[in-house]
Amino acid sequence: MVYSIQSIRQRVARYKGNTVRYRATKGRRKAEERQGIIIETYPCLFTLYVESQHSKISFSYAELLTKELEMVLVDSDKVEFQESGD
Repeated sequence: MVYSIQSIRQRVARYKGNTVRYRATKGRRKAEERQGIIIETYPCLFTLYVESQHSKISFSYAELLTKELEMVLVDSDKVEFQESGD
């Protein structure tokens, strides 16, 4: 299934308030893996509250589309927010 920014935006909005595990690519061989709660969605980005850092972090939907960011719902049957690559 091919996703567009619009379909990714709708999926993220649907799971607002849920806990997700994310992995964000931060450059050469650097990645950040944490858990957060989707707290707000906006037209171009969405925000997560990361309890381990006691802070908010924002991501764009394009990061999910280009796989710079991978997100999976916690406590579910592994709902992914982007194409699985099959």
